[in-house]
Amino acid sequence: MMAAILLCLAAYVAGSVPFGVLVARLKGVDLRTVGSGNIGATNVARALGKGWAVAVLAGDAAKGFVPVFVGRRLGLPAGAVAAAGLAAIVGHMFTIFLRGRGGKGVATSLGVALALSPAAALIGFGVYILVYLTTHLSSLGSLLGVWTFSVGFVVWRRPPWPLWVLALGGAALVTLRHRQNIGRLLRGEEKRA
Repeated sequence: MMAAILLCLAAYVAGSVPFGVLVARLKGVDLRTVGSGNIGATNVARALGKGWAVAVLAGDAAKGFVPVFVGRRLGLPAGAVAAAGLAAIVGHMFTIFLRGRGGKGVATSLGVALALSPAAALIGFGVYILVYLTTHLSSLGSLLGVWTFSVGFVVWRRPPWPLWVLALGGAALVTLRHRQNIGRLLRGEEKRA
């Protein structure tokens, strides 16, 4: 029980580390005042270039991957692993280091997905790439990629119920964080990258 609690606390704190803000600050840029104002890799690409965006993507994904991977390696119950994964995603979205403001959780969710099922995660990421390359809409690709992983993981792998709650709950949180993007997509006003 103590190991599960400590893992969840560590997952939230690690999830809260705003890699995009830190990298941009090193380059003399306040990421929250440029582009979309978001702290994730897509806005880093706009502000600093694709190389820095890849670094931020990797850091944000690691925040989700490590707690779930560690929890599974320690043989913790599925409920503890799921709680740690959600803690990392929520930490990214509501970071203690930025007064509760954070990102949309896509890259951190990708890290969680890779720890749960690399094959399903890569399929979801492939959907993102395909949608992005054909539409240049990162938000649409992100939403379709996250849901492709989540539904595919639940149907294909048939995990214990806490893990399907993690997969579907994570996708729902990412969708909620994209509600403004969804509105712009429906109105045909979403910016193309």
